[in-house]
Amino acid sequence: MQITINQPRVIEFLTGLLNTPSPTGYHQEAIAYVRQALEGLELPGLSLQTNHKGALIATLAGESDTAPRALSAHVDTLGAMVREVKSNGRLLLTQLGGYAWNSVEGEGVTVICVGDGQRYRGTVQTINPSVHTSLQAREGKREDERMEVRLDARVASKEETLGLGIDVGDFVCFDPRVEVTETGFIKSRHLDDKAAVAILYGALLALKEHGLTPTQRTTFFFSNYEEVGHGASTGIPADVVEMIAIDMAASTTGEHQNSDEYSVGICAKDSSGPYDLDVRRKLVRLAQAHAIPYKIDTYPHYGSDGSAYLRAGADVRVGLIGPGVDASHGYERTHYDSLEATTQLVVRYLLDKE
Repeated sequence: MQITINQPRVIEFLTGLLNTPSPTGYHQEAIAYVRQALEGLELPGLSLQTNHKGALIATLAGESDTAPRALSAHVDTLGAMVREVKSNGRLLLTQLGGYAWNSVEGEGVTVICVGDGQRYRGTVQTINPSVHTSLQAREGKREDERMEVRLDARVASKEETLGLGIDVGDFVCFDPRVEVTETGFIKSRHLDDKAAVAILYGALLALKEHGLTPTQRTTFFFSNYEEVGHGASTGIPADVVEMIAIDMAASTTGEHQNSDEYSVGICAKDSSGPYDLDVRRKLVRLAQAHAIPYKIDTYPHYGSDGSAYLRAGADVRVGLIGPGVDASHGYERTHYDSLEATTQLVVRYLLDKE
């Protein structure tokens, strides 16, 4: 049976999610966005709930519940938090997630005030940003205390910035700068891991449009603390026997990597160790049987929600797949073909009887 993925709706969903701020710790808007989209599917047998941590848990009834499955993707992204309001009125930051400062230098940001919800615009830059005034503009290290946010407000002192309502602990969101090109590329920050969230949405949409039911009861876990390591450590039903984490970093392209932006990446090993061999073989079998382009790869500096679930003590088989993405934790890029391949593999996995 041929299964068609509704790419226009997937891209529309993805674009909206990318433009919804969700640095780790500030997930409410993104979780609400995903929940509303899933409710809109009106998919028979789908139930939704959130756990105490705020993750969204969607459960879809299957033909059987003898060996329940789970799939995960995370809505939380890289970002920053105000560490100090400086004497010059600018903001010293602390990172949320791991990235190189040079990857966000010059980026526009939105500061979200925790106290009253006010939002202010600004720019991340070094403390010596001008080549006309300092050699450090080129030569200075890009590290925490040499980076700051220049606010788009008439402030020149700590007191003036505090007067706006900005304070320590407020969230700083990097502009995603979403662009969908005529050649099929999607460029944006935070494809990690909103591309995977869109893939799960696309898979559920395909089930609805084709009138299909998963072989097993399946939990779709939308994590909100993956970037800091404990996203899926709790919240997945204890009777799940197999879990597939979907994460774009699972297919980051680069030197010594086998992945590309046009196929689905199947991860054999990351920094947490090898993923389950039987699950990997199943995923390869499904890709080959349905002519889905795939690449097997390993990732030396990476962990997933599957890793978090295993470290929490889960007795479960775990696999890891994801769309191929270039320049992970920077200004990222993927392609329609990779989203298509990954969504197709997810659907085939849901329907697989083995």
